[in-house]
Amino acid sequence: MKKQGPRIDTLTDLFAAAYRIEADAVTRYEMLAEQMETHNNQELVKVFRDLARAEGLHAEEIRRQAGDIDVVAHAQRIGGWQRGDSPEEADLGTAHYMMTPWHALQMALAGEKRALAFFEDIVKTAKDDKIKTMAAEFVEEEAEHVNLVHRLLRKYPAPASTWARDNDPPASQ
Repeated sequence: MKKQGPRIDTLTDLFAAAYRIEADAVTRYEMLAEQMETHNNQELVKVFRDLARAEGLHAEEIRRQAGDIDVVAHAQRIGGWQRGDSPEEADLGTAHYMMTPWHALQMALAGEKRALAFFEDIVKTAKDDKIKTMAAEFVEEEAEHVNLVHRLLRKYPAPASTWARDNDPPASQ
């Protein structure tokens, strides 16, 4: 699989990319929470805010691990993803104002799996042993996140096929 992200030549690049993945996810989940607030879907507001908080904690952990590296500034220097969204950003194309927590968690699961694949690819292709070792740690963390989302999904069964049926749809003005 060809990497669709910034070039990772140094440990600094890796920390910056890892930080950006988490920070971009925070931004997207906060945006989705605001959209769900607009649509008065309070259950989803809570789920998206919880996801944003979890990603924010991970971003701060990466900053801590990076030590003196300014991951924010370096992330801006190395650029982003050629195809738009960074790996953990939720796909806005799957958002719906009547979606359920199950749908939100499916979005999160897809993002965690993309982030996992991104770091697995770095482990496979990096020439520098320090980069490989750190990327392997990120693989473990992302695998834990995938497992966490699977556990959360057990709380929310898949909705009925009629979940998007709105008996009082929004009216155009």
